Amino acid sequence: QVQLVESGGGSVQAGGSLRLSCAASEAIYNIRVMSWFRQTPGKEREGVAAIGITSGNTYYADSVKGRFTISQDSAKNTLHLQMNSLKPEDTAMYYCAATNWGVPASSIFSEWRYNYWGQGTQVTVSS
Repeated sequence: QVQLVESGGGSVQAGGSLRLSCAASEAIYNIRVMSWFRQTPGKEREGVAAIGITSGNTYYADSVKGRFTISQDSAKNTLHLQMNSLKPEDTAMYYCAATNWGVPASSIFSEWRYNYWGQGTQVTVSS
């Protein structure tokens, strides 16, 4: 059972940056894909960024392309999300997710593909 713990959330003004981290309880070489999702009250959770742990392939939602960067630190069993040029619409609870199974690119942001989830970290961007 993999446990995921997110950190790095906080409040920032528009245009600012934050770096989220997700620490996994076991070596992430046992994991095939890790992703970041976000959710605001009353809305469905949406995928933001994903990375294939072995391939290193990255995937981004159109809304964050060019602003967010997902990366992994295998030595520390940690996933990161560097968020730059933040906008008020980026305000959400951000969740880390992982799966032991391969995920086709066409469904990389499908929640049901992921069997491990963190508790979330809040990001608030003020205008």
